[in-house]
Order: sequence, then C-alpha cells, then structure tokens
Amino acid sequence: MTPLVLTLNLTLSFAALAALALSLDRHHRDAFLTRAPRARARTLRLAGWAGILASLAVAVAFEGWNFGPVQWIGALTGAALLVVVLLSYRPRWLRPAALAALPLALVALPFALRG
Repeated sequence: MTPLVLTLNLTLSFAALAALALSLDRHHRDAFLTRAPRARARTLRLAGWAGILASLAVAVAFEGWNFGPVQWIGALTGAALLVVVLLSYRPRWLRPAALAALPLALVALPFALRG
C-alpha cells in the first residue's frame, strides 16, 4: 500500500461522502443556509455514489482484490470521520474542503500510476 494510493482513495472517498451528506436537506441547510433543490440533491447523490464506486475501483486497481477492499473500507471510514467532524463543528467548511479534495486526488493520480 503506497501512501499516494491511500491519499487518492481518501480524497475520493471524502469528496463522495461530502456530496452524499450535502444531498440531505439538513446538512445542505447547515452548509448553504438554504434548502436543497430537488435537482441539486439528486445530482449530489449521484456524484456521491459515483465517487464511492470510483474509490472502490481505485483501491482494487492499485491494490488488487486481496487488499483493495480492505483499503477501501479504511479510507471510507477515515473520510466519514472527517465529514462528521466538519458537519458537527464547521458545516460551512464542508463544501470547500470537498472541492479541494478533488484537485488533490488529481495531483496524486499520476504519482500513484508511476508507483
């Protein structure tokens, strides 16, 4: 398990779980101070599930079926903890943090492909 693959998996998982959290009306209201329109909630939900599947694909592609799902569950757990902490103490920081995680994942991807 390389740290770059784990970073890639963590950032994808964090962005995905943040999107799923923001698709819920309560968390959307905490972060944006407005209700989530149906179309936005649906888009966030779709993006969240796609991100979770992408993080699984990354884990399995780089680590194989023996260790990939283990790393995936660990990354989901760590990302979920960070989402919960942000929602509890700084809900308005969740959106910028999730948007910052995506470029970080793109930066980690070429390095993970090399190693």
